[in-house]
Amino acid sequence: MDMTVADPKGLIRESYKIEGITAEECRSIFVDWALSLPEGVESVAAMRAALAQYGADADHPMSKMLTEGMTAGTMVPQRRGGRAAKFAS
Repeated sequence: MDMTVADPKGLIRESYKIEGITAEECRSIFVDWALSLPEGVESVAAMRAALAQYGADADHPMSKMLTEGMTAGTMVPQRRGGRAAKFAS
């Protein structure tokens, strides 16, 4: 995937350049990045491309954020319909 599609604003790229960035800051950048993805772009594929391009340091907070995002992105949400959904606690 082309990085102009996977990281259109360069947010992920820039996060790797910030010295001493924290996990909380990466989470904020990640949310902004996710909201800036063009319509129709699969987020897991974009995360995979960004991690391959920028994530040489597996201990970097953004690498961890992208890895967690890919794991969460592949999980299939289970729908609760009918009475169970209306009275779920």
